[in-house]
Amino acid sequence: MRTTLTLDDDVALQLDRLASDRRGTLKTVVNEALRRGLREMSEPRGETAGYTTPEVALGRCYLDGLDDVAEVLAAVEGEAFR
Repeated sequence: MRTTLTLDDDVALQLDRLASDRRGTLKTVVNEALRRGLREMSEPRGETAGYTTPEVALGRCYLDGLDDVAEVLAAVEGEAFR
């Protein structure tokens, strides 16, 4: 089958280098790359392990509550925050 395919410059350069290194044709290298890529893309993806956030001890809270932002800023930065 003949078809026209527009390649990005970096892909074309890699294909040319592979063809040169393997002493093969561009057609052979493109077909092999497509076969490998299509095979990989069509394989079902395996289950990936979930990420668990590590626990960190932050110590006790020095304020009774964090609901009043002005109170928290006053405690942390002093009354000069205003």
